[in-house]
Amino acid sequence: MGKLYSVIIPVYNRPNELEELLRSLVLQTEKMFEVIIVEDGSSISSEHLIPQFQTNIDIYYYTKANSGPGDSRNFGMQKANTDFFIFFDSDCIIPPNYFELLTIELNKNEIDCYGGPDKAHPSFTSIQKAISYSMTSILTTGGIRGGSEQLSKFHPRSFNMGFSKSVYLATEGFSKMRFGEDVDFSLRVQKKNFNIRLLTNCFVYHKRRTDFKKFYKQIYNSGIARINLSLTHKGSFKISHLFPTCFVLGSFCSIVLSIIGMSFPLYLLILYCVVLFVSASIEYRNIQIGILAVASTWIQMYAYGLGFLYAFFNRIILKKSAFSAFEKNFYK
Repeated sequence: MGKLYSVIIPVYNRPNELEELLRSLVLQTEKMFEVIIVEDGSSISSEHLIPQFQTNIDIYYYTKANSGPGDSRNFGMQKANTDFFIFFDSDCIIPPNYFELLTIELNKNEIDCYGGPDKAHPSFTSIQKAISYSMTSILTTGGIRGGSEQLSKFHPRSFNMGFSKSVYLATEGFSKMRFGEDVDFSLRVQKKNFNIRLLTNCFVYHKRRTDFKKFYKQIYNSGIARINLSLTHKGSFKISHLFPTCFVLGSFCSIVLSIIGMSFPLYLLILYCVVLFVSASIEYRNIQIGILAVASTWIQMYAYGLGFLYAFFNRIILKKSAFSAFEKNFYK
């Protein structure tokens, strides 16, 4: 029997993460899929991993010159042998029943394109769990990144996304954008009136960044990408996208006002930190993660807000062309 899905994984210098992802795919209860690894100009190859998995899953390995994850996903689709493509980032771990649940959903509903949420695996470090909290919580930008089944609020992200071949042919796949290419793709799918769904049961464990410095760089570029996206897709910008920028400006003003004796705004910031701490501590049952979650949320807000402001000044005020600050950091 032929395969139902082509799992496409772009990878850049991450053989250890890829190995863990492939091990999770071997454990799937439903194995009607092929795996296509696209090595995007890596200096640290993952090719040595392929033989140890070939007896358990249908796996193909390709190399190409470095051009970014979006272009690598397009390359993978061109090599695919099925009519439905699924995308994971190399830093993901897939729960054993992922494809079993996905097949049930696709048989039950007409779905052209779907996205799923992400969670922190118990094995993740405390910093990774704190970052995961900041990226998914309703108290942070997680509330505006896509946790709703309302189409106007949800755009599938490339760390956990799937769509049919007809969607690929209609959209011509991912664009050349280095950051925000998955949101750009989702917006183009939406404009083509394809059916898009959030499948909450089809989640992945997503490591994201392993330290706060890398996390800052990633989110800073996301702030830049929001301006680039708003210029490319008129009407896509929402007031909620201003939340991190307002947080940056508001926290700065609060500190200044407290110096001249007006402390109430600063008390609101402190209250917000306390709420974050309590929420994260309860979610992970760990006080250390609660403390780290406060730090990761401030990093998240400031990185996104400052990237947004920098891009606004350069692209809106100075009319410069699209750019991203940390070009070597575009694998998310």
